[in-house]
Amino acid sequence: MTMDILRFATAGSVDDGKSTLVGRLLYDSKSIFQDQLDAVERASLARGDDRIDLALLTDGLRAEREQGITINVAYRYFATPKRKFIIADTPGHLQYTRNMVTGAATADLAIVLVDATKGLTDQSRRHAVLLGLLGVPHIVVCVNKMDLVGYSREVFERITAEFTAFAAKLPTSHVTFVPISALHGDNVVTRSPEMPWYEGGPLLHLLETVHIASDRNLVDLRFPVQYAIRPRSGAHRDYRGYAGQLAGGTLRPGDEVLHLPSGITTRVAGIDTMDGPLAEAFPPMSVTVRLADDIDVSRGDMLCRPHNAPAAVQDLDLMVCWMGERPMRTGATLLVKHTTRTARALVRDLRYRLDVHTLHRERGVGELRRNEIGRVRLRAARPLFCDPYSRNRLTGGLILIDEASNQTVGAGMITGSAVPVE
Repeated sequence: MTMDILRFATAGSVDDGKSTLVGRLLYDSKSIFQDQLDAVERASLARGDDRIDLALLTDGLRAEREQGITINVAYRYFATPKRKFIIADTPGHLQYTRNMVTGAATADLAIVLVDATKGLTDQSRRHAVLLGLLGVPHIVVCVNKMDLVGYSREVFERITAEFTAFAAKLPTSHVTFVPISALHGDNVVTRSPEMPWYEGGPLLHLLETVHIASDRNLVDLRFPVQYAIRPRSGAHRDYRGYAGQLAGGTLRPGDEVLHLPSGITTRVAGIDTMDGPLAEAFPPMSVTVRLADDIDVSRGDMLCRPHNAPAAVQDLDLMVCWMGERPMRTGATLLVKHTTRTARALVRDLRYRLDVHTLHRERGVGELRRNEIGRVRLRAARPLFCDPYSRNRLTGGLILIDEASNQTVGAGMITGSAVPVE
């Protein structure tokens, strides 16, 4: 039986213990090689620490170790007998918000750490808002450093009530709370005897059992074409297939599909992988699709159901998290990368900037600065095949690229009010 994969990201304010928690998960689940552990122990002793600093398992940059902070997104992988995991340990500093967005954009679950001695901070709220905008289906609030407040039930319940009241304003439905001490391992991999009043399971049990299959859109078939495969050699001289990652729905040989942008209908002749043909494909599988008819299909095109197609839009209404050094202003031109399709786009209007602390909409703004979030109207040079972000995170999300430097300068989430092409 193939185990599924849970992608999760850490979030929260500076020094809330995100990297220590990830290190504790890896350490207590015995997912660390001995040479890694020896290297971390030497680095800890060199800094004068009297115990192993588990945060060093994820903070790999020299600047991170020197300052004791996380700057870059650190990806770590581990597995238990029940599930495989991909962890994105993201920064807590305000100036690295864009890195946090990068790590959380593809997450099935996010762990928001809250320091029990400080309570909910502005940055904790900021990250919660971003996770709501990014459509992360499951949020686990870990109230960390419970050892410093005497494992107090009252402190835990106060923070739980405060976060619950704030999260009621966000598009997030599944929130779970766990009291932990990442430093000592309380309620991380095993239940803690220090908190008998807590009736839930440890964090790892929650990560192993949270249901994620229904979070993916299995209704709307969306297959963005990444590459046309034509070997023209040997036994595959007449082979023609279209490779890509399934972004939604299910696909089987014999299914009727609609090709965009041509509008031609055909059928699936077969679905191939490196391990052989498939009887069925579903997200997020990467496959090669063969079609029954010879039609012109290329990168950036899409296959969908004949009566369930995405909107072909050029006017895009979206929420943007701006990451560029220079501000985004009305009239600027950018490249839009949406699934496998790229197009030039004009910034037509900055409708408002969102205050992530109060959720207040600041209208009449002239620009979006680095790490700011706002609602923007773009005009693309050619149609994009889009869904609302709330319906499909892959076909509802895009990135913005600076034409001159080719750097990613923004991440956008389509709100659903895009205007179809006539």
